[in-house]
Amino acid sequence: MSTDTTTPGTPADRMPALYIGHGAPPLLDDPVWSGQLRTWARDLPRPKAILIVSAHWESAPLSLSASHAPLVYDFGGFAPKYYQMTYETPDASDLARRIAATMPRTEPVHQHRSRGLDHGAWVPLRIMYPQGDIPVLQMSMPTHDPGRLMEIGRRLRPLRDEGVLIVGSGFLTHGLPFLREFRIEAAAPGWSKDFDAWAGEALARGDVDELASYRDKAPGMPYAHPTVEHYSPLFVTLGAATDPATPGEQVIRDEFWMGLSKRSLQVA
Repeated sequence: MSTDTTTPGTPADRMPALYIGHGAPPLLDDPVWSGQLRTWARDLPRPKAILIVSAHWESAPLSLSASHAPLVYDFGGFAPKYYQMTYETPDASDLARRIAATMPRTEPVHQHRSRGLDHGAWVPLRIMYPQGDIPVLQMSMPTHDPGRLMEIGRRLRPLRDEGVLIVGSGFLTHGLPFLREFRIEAAAPGWSKDFDAWAGEALARGDVDELASYRDKAPGMPYAHPTVEHYSPLFVTLGAATDPATPGEQVIRDEFWMGLSKRSLQVA
């Protein structure tokens, strides 16, 4: 995908991989969190393309979104303006071909013709790369098994050397049924704080086995994740790391949004 003469794999090309919390559409109007994401993107090298795995697309086989397809407005009860937003990006066919080439025969890749980006992808990207001038694809999660997701991330890892930014988009805690206050500044429940602290410590140690054993070892379960789709993208990010056991930089930490953990990670 590189169009210059830089040798693939050099530090000038290599992108990190990220795990971010994406929030609901009102994130777009939150000056604090939007400002953090915007600053984070500004401090990164400019991607040549972006591959994002969102909590909101669980589909097997492994599937890719279509370039130029309408956005998916997979939410309800918000202001009409959010249903009118667009995020048009350049054709990403080259990236789709490269992704398919990285996967083994046991992990076939389906190319959708009409599915666009869902809000777990376009909401944060609209903040981080508002010009929409970078090719973007969304990839589905075909499983919630941490080992298989890490293997998918490992297969994607070489794309980082071609300037591709790999993003897992979820929420480190996501116990929506157990929230009592729906205000951005609401205090975090104990289960959210406990799971966040546990995950933050495991990430600081690079303890992938501990993170993968969250169902049995994490405090705050199952309240922190009554369903696990917002946690699972973390393992694609860790798999895409040069060394998954090397602690990444926790770029956003010890912060909550409507009581849910915003903790976000960047791995080399």
